[in-house]
Amino acid sequence: MSSISPPERPEQRRGQRLLFVSLLFAVLLNFPFLAVVNHQGRVGGIPVLYLYVLVVWVLLVLLTGWLVRSKA
Repeated sequence: MSSISPPERPEQRRGQRLLFVSLLFAVLLNFPFLAVVNHQGRVGGIPVLYLYVLVVWVLLVLLTGWLVRSKA
């Protein structure tokens, strides 16, 4: 018997990638990273913390959409 596993299905790889993305963004939106950007600074009049959360959320939506629509 061969110890080579069968190739993974694209759906399984997509699921693994989506799980990785969700864990990555869970880490990015957790305490240590939020504490780094939680100060009195402003960018264009917007508090840095709000801007950070908004940018991370937009990246999450875009990356998830791209992964769901991709063929591989």
